[in-house]
Formats: sequence, structure tokens, C-alpha cells
Amino acid sequence: MTTEASGRTYVATRDHDRGHVRRRWTETKPSFMTTEFYAMIAVIVATIVAGESNNSWDDRWVWQVVGAIAIGYMVSRGLAKSGTAQTRDSD
Repeated sequence: MTTEASGRTYVATRDHDRGHVRRRWTETKPSFMTTEFYAMIAVIVATIVAGESNNSWDDRWVWQVVGAIAIGYMVSRGLAKSGTAQTRDSD
């Protein structure tokens, strides 16, 4: 059973040995629901637009910056999710 309360999701699992319900909060939201995701998209679009409008920037350099932005986002999401234990219901 998954319930969402005040923006946080918790997973309730039944402990069959003891007969009570355990609740474990998940610490992170899905990536597309975070402001960091939309900020990354905006920065990538701005970098590409700036690269197209600025004649002194090489296309290769612009794509390297876009790649660095994407890698930075992936690393930050990995760090955000590293401390969480995502549970799945077996029911």
C-alpha cells in the first residue's frame, strides 16, 4: 500500500510475523517531479540557444557543456537516492 501525504510518499508493508503494519518513507520524488529536472532542461536549452547565437563558441564546446550539465544532474540524483531504500509491495 502506497500513500502520499504532504508531498511525501510512504510505503506500508504488512509484517506477517508480528501482525502490524510497518511504514517506511521514501525520501525522494521521481526525477520528472523535481525542480532540478526543469532547471536542468532550462539550462540546457539556454546553453544551446547561447551557443547558436554566439559565433565565438564552437559547437563541440557547447555539446560538452550540455553533457557536463546532464552528468551533473545524474550524479546529484544518484546522491539524493543513495540513502533511500525503495520498497516494493509483494501483495
